Amino acid sequence: MSSNWLKDRFLQTPEPEQALDRAYQAALKIEFIEDRYFNSNKVRNNGHIEFPRAEFEENLDILKQKMREFNSSRSGLGKLGQDHLMRLIFVEGILAKYTTQTPENSALASVSPSTTSSPMVNQKLYPSAINVIDVKSVPSSKKKKQTSQDLELPAYDNEEKSKPGGLPKSIKKTINKVKHDLNPKSEEEVVNAFRRSRAKTVISLRLMVLLIVIPILTQQISKNFLIFPMVEKFRAGEETQIFINSEMKEEALKELQTFEEELKLESLINSAPALSKEVVEEKVKHKALELREEFRHKSNSAISNVFADIMALVAFALVLLFRRQDIAVLKSFIDNIVYGLSDSAKAFAIILTTDIFVGFHSPHGWEVLLEGLAGHLGVAANRSAISLFIATVPVIVDTMVKYWLFRSLSRMSPSTLATVKEMNE
Repeated sequence: MSSNWLKDRFLQTPEPEQALDRAYQAALKIEFIEDRYFNSNKVRNNGHIEFPRAEFEENLDILKQKMREFNSSRSGLGKLGQDHLMRLIFVEGILAKYTTQTPENSALASVSPSTTSSPMVNQKLYPSAINVIDVKSVPSSKKKKQTSQDLELPAYDNEEKSKPGGLPKSIKKTINKVKHDLNPKSEEEVVNAFRRSRAKTVISLRLMVLLIVIPILTQQISKNFLIFPMVEKFRAGEETQIFINSEMKEEALKELQTFEEELKLESLINSAPALSKEVVEEKVKHKALELREEFRHKSNSAISNVFADIMALVAFALVLLFRRQDIAVLKSFIDNIVYGLSDSAKAFAIILTTDIFVGFHSPHGWEVLLEGLAGHLGVAANRSAISLFIATVPVIVDTMVKYWLFRSLSRMSPSTLATVKEMNE
């Protein structure tokens, strides 16, 4: 069951939004091909590079078709919300790279300074944090239908380095850069790249916030306003079990014994007359009643945490389901951040993460974490199970990390691997 089906069935997604979602997914697949095979540049279909040509052409056709449907029926969507706007900017940025002109009815259609801007580009429809940059479209005399065989990368594509030639690579790189700077379309390409980067950042940050905030709010609201009152009502009888595990009973006994000893100590320190046995028993009994209510509340809270956590996991899964098309953008956003770090910063992050979870002092952290989780769920902490977990899981994780360092990092960034080895030594 797909997220699109759920949206169409229960949320009655408008047709323009459906077209925009399909175009957005096709644009994500095209960008993935660009990042993987063409170093984030425009796809070039000249036979020098092997790439999934059929998949690219299929998604490009879908992108163009769905954007035509969106532009022809966008009046049914009303004003563009920020989420729709970010997706539209991202899609238009991809589409502009493979068309010789901006679509006539595009919601982000480029206009020259002498023309009147489209109502859909009215500044009122955009959030205050977004600035629309108008890019001049290609003159109508140069309009031409472009096929997938006409697609070419800019002259500074890194793949040009693989071509045999007599000039050194540094000189060729300088010449290609000059050619690119003199290219009349270079400004438009920069603006489109900026639009895509901004849209990717906004979508990624919004998805991260949703993945954090929605489960937490769901857990707290469902527990405090729905589950906890029901549990208290169900366990309101006197015959209900106060302590749901042995650790709670031991904790209550320890507190009661401490209270009784404090009474005796206070009597001895203040040189006051010794309390009679009846008075001591009365105060201890009163304290026991307070402990009963306190631990009844703790037991009810622990039981409520189990069901509230389940609802939080369901909310997390629903966010992933309905925002499935944004996961690829978030992954690309994180990859860009990680690959943008220096070798020293990457090595520092790797060593810090591994030392926290699989380092010499990590067993103490795992023990505190597992005991806290057991207390949160109202389960008695099993020392044997915790020791077994600590003896196996960190070792497995450490082996996987070393295997990843050996197989993947040595190919992706040998200098980072060398830095990690030097810092460990």
